[in-house]
Amino acid sequence: MAAKKSFALRIDPDLHEALERWAGEEFRSVNGHIEYLLRESLKRAGRLPQRKQRED
Repeated sequence: MAAKKSFALRIDPDLHEALERWAGEEFRSVNGHIEYLLRESLKRAGRLPQRKQRED
């Protein structure tokens, strides 16, 4: 698994609160839920890069 990239995200407090509630309902952290939402959006748009196949 590739290392995760860290970066600061400035977000409206009301938006964060809504994400926090939604993430809790899905049993995810806010960070994990944002990553999930972004990945799903990229998939739907056909813009998700293909993962490199591991060679054993």
